[in-house]
This record gives sequence, structure tokens and C-alpha cells, in this order.
Amino acid sequence: MIGAVLTGMVVILALWGAIKTPYDPMAMDGAAKFSGISLRHPMGCDQFGRDIFSRVIVGVRETMLISASVVLIGTFFGTIIGTITGYFGGWLDEIIMRLNDAVLAFPSVLLALVIIGIFNSGKYQLILALGIAFIPSFARIVRGEVLKIRNLDYIQSVKLYGASDFRIILVHILPNLKTVLMSSVLIGFNNAVLAEAGMSYLGMGVQPPNPSLGRMLSEAQAFIFTSPLTAIFPGIIIVIMILGFSLLGDRVGKKS
Repeated sequence: MIGAVLTGMVVILALWGAIKTPYDPMAMDGAAKFSGISLRHPMGCDQFGRDIFSRVIVGVRETMLISASVVLIGTFFGTIIGTITGYFGGWLDEIIMRLNDAVLAFPSVLLALVIIGIFNSGKYQLILALGIAFIPSFARIVRGEVLKIRNLDYIQSVKLYGASDFRIILVHILPNLKTVLMSSVLIGFNNAVLAEAGMSYLGMGVQPPNPSLGRMLSEAQAFIFTSPLTAIFPGIIIVIMILGFSLLGDRVGKKS
């Protein structure tokens, strides 16, 4: 329940940021520089006089879109790889999973840093880098589940009736991965939020003046003592996002 409420709050903020913001998140106002909480600016203003609340709700939208894209790439290709290797096994499984393990040995953020170093910094480069880095973990999870399912009696019965491998995978195996994939997606989304925030904080994700939660924290570090509001609110939203998706993922995982 708590996870659903926290996640719902974040989703509402993201939708708000996609529709309309109280102020232009990029508009600067020298007279409002470092202004505190007020009715006009409920979260105050940053070092350029930009409304922090408007930047936060746009930043939430950017962070969620990037995280969702990363998880989509990881889930799609990871499911394909895990299903094929788990179902067919043999030399194909050995070769692909040894390569998968080699990639999995690198921390996802480190691997993303290498990819961004090749393709340069930016939002779309970050999505590609983190998406590739997330594929091995999803592939490993799906493979483990397919290995359990492929030898069950009903799968063997379907084979005896002459069903093709493609039909068995599509109709009888993939639907049974639904709960495990849902839990993995929620946990993966949580990890993607952390990774995006970290990479944008380092200047390798969303580029200024566009806001993301990690980018806002990076810009706020120089003013953490003189104007803590610039860091407090983006930080709180990141914590809420991570806590909400973690609780939901844990709940779904227990049900499975």
C-alpha cells in the first residue's frame, strides 16, 4: 500500500510535468535568485532564479522516461536471450551465457561509462548505455525461470502433441514468466532511477539547462550550505521514487 501510494505520487508529478508547469523550468529571474519557499514558489528558486518546483516535476518526468526506456530495452532483449538459452540449452546456452556472465561481471554504471565514453554524453546515449548494461541481469533471471518450466509435465505433453518450439515458447512459457518479470521490472526501474541520477549527476546524462533529478543535485552541490533547498527537494523525490518501486517490487516478488 505504501509503495503504491508513493509510486502514485511520483507518477502524478511526472504527468503534471508532461502537461503543464507553473513556470518555464528554464526561465531565469535574477530578482528571485535563491528565494525561499513562498506561495509563488512552493520549493523556492535556484541560483538562476528558476522555479525549483517546476524543474522538479519536469525532472521527475525526464528521470521516469529515461528509466522506463532503459528497463524496456533490458527486459525486451534480456527476455529474448534468456528464453532462447534456457529453452534450447546445449552449446548455444554455454556460449551466450558465458558472454552474458562476462558482461554481468562489470557494474552496470561502469559499463555505461565505457559506452558513453564511446558515444559521448547525452540523454539518448545514456538510455542506450544503461539499456545495454541492464540486459545481462534480465537474461539471467529469465533463463533461470525457463529452465524450471521447460521440463514440467505439461510442456512435455505439448511436445508429444507435436507443437512447435515457437508455439511452446510463445503460448506456454512466456505467460508463466509474467509475475517474475513484473517483479524484475519494478526492481530494475528502481536501479535505473539510481543509475540515471548518478550518471546525470556526473554530467553524462541529461545536459543543462534541461532538468533531471540527478542533474539538479549536481548543480546544487556548490550551494548546499548557502541554499539547501536546491538539493533537498530533488533528493527527497529520488528517495520517494526508489522506496515506492522497491516496496512494490518486493511485494510482487513475495507473491511469486
